[in-house]
Amino acid sequence: MQLKDKVPPHNLEAEQATLGALLLDWEAVGTVIRYLRPENFYSLQNQKIFSAILSLFNNGKTGDIITLTEELRTNNELDSAGGPGYISSLTDTVPTSANVEYYAQIVLELSVKRTLIKISNKIIAESHDESIESRAVLENAQKEIFDLSDSNQTTYYKAVKEIIGPTIDVIHRLYKNKKAFTGIASGLTDLDTMTSGFQNSELIIIGARPSMGKTAMALSMLQNITVHDKIPAALFSLEMSDMQIMQRLIASEGRIPSQKLRSGLLSLQELQKMQTAAGNLYEAPLYIVDTPNMKLLELRAIARRLKMEKDIKIIFIDYIGLITTENTQIPRYEQVSEISRSLKSLSRELNIPVVALSQVRRDAELKEPTLADLRESGSIEQDADVVMFIHRDRKTATEEQPAGIDTKLIVAKQRNGPIGDVEIIFLPSYTRFENKAASV
Repeated sequence: MQLKDKVPPHNLEAEQATLGALLLDWEAVGTVIRYLRPENFYSLQNQKIFSAILSLFNNGKTGDIITLTEELRTNNELDSAGGPGYISSLTDTVPTSANVEYYAQIVLELSVKRTLIKISNKIIAESHDESIESRAVLENAQKEIFDLSDSNQTTYYKAVKEIIGPTIDVIHRLYKNKKAFTGIASGLTDLDTMTSGFQNSELIIIGARPSMGKTAMALSMLQNITVHDKIPAALFSLEMSDMQIMQRLIASEGRIPSQKLRSGLLSLQELQKMQTAAGNLYEAPLYIVDTPNMKLLELRAIARRLKMEKDIKIIFIDYIGLITTENTQIPRYEQVSEISRSLKSLSRELNIPVVALSQVRRDAELKEPTLADLRESGSIEQDADVVMFIHRDRKTATEEQPAGIDTKLIVAKQRNGPIGDVEIIFLPSYTRFENKAASV
């Protein structure tokens, strides 16, 4: 038998057992709707029956053979659903409702496979269409598969008694160790005290005008996270190459003037510092992606892969304005809205913090930036859990100046904590930020 002649994957017995179990135990509907929607059933009759069951459930009615039959009759779908005889036979297919979740998972598994077959057939058809570029075919395929993956994320409620135990455990750990943070520490002590570290499932935005040190801020934080704390992290660098990133990290870690690294005019002592810094960085669990003009879908795909293969705990993106969407025809503010929503969704899906750098409007050049200065879209402000801005005197920020430059990190939004200013130091010679007290 050729592949095209094969019947799509399905299991009518599992579908009937699921429906029959629901009629035996109406409370099980709350469990099954975590997994299934009417379209997950292969049989059109079973789709209609499950749709009627959901209608009864949503209206607060108890379902049984009689009420279900009446619901289908009211909607003029009783005959197309198999009639009273078929509905009555459903409870005969299953002796108990104990395994209803297992039956539902079988139905869902086969539904996913049928959808994958549809997507595969569409990919084949588009691949034969010479008017469609291969890149577009690939992106469409990724989007449909990711959408399928997202649609099958099951959600569930938790009782307070399930949540309170872990919550008290966290508080006890904080009580025993006053310096502990519930999230990932950035290395900037006053900031970590204010935020308690970068929290899982949060989108953090770091904004500034060009050349204010957004990348330096991200690298300073990553240096603390990966080199000192040995926490796996990823950096998506859409502007700088991986070698440029590495030169900056070596300069920062070895406290070597970055200009000397770029020119190679190093003293023997600086050469030794470079080798020591390189050794420290060599062991760091930092993964760098340096693709310019990265597509949003591609970023999400690589992030998932890094989480699965390297178990990364945090992602940095430099920067949000260089991410592109699949639909470049829509206005840029709509693209940025889609990007910010997607990054927030990614942080929740992977259950890790996502830190994205962002430029602010030109109007903020001579003043302290505010949330209104976030560039291109107000949705960034809405989607972000934490928004902070880098602010300092641009005129004093020269690499030749060895002294630290007073810098203000303005925490303008924090969904679950206070806002305020953090005083830090920028060291232009090493392109790094440090705690003010540590640099005195």
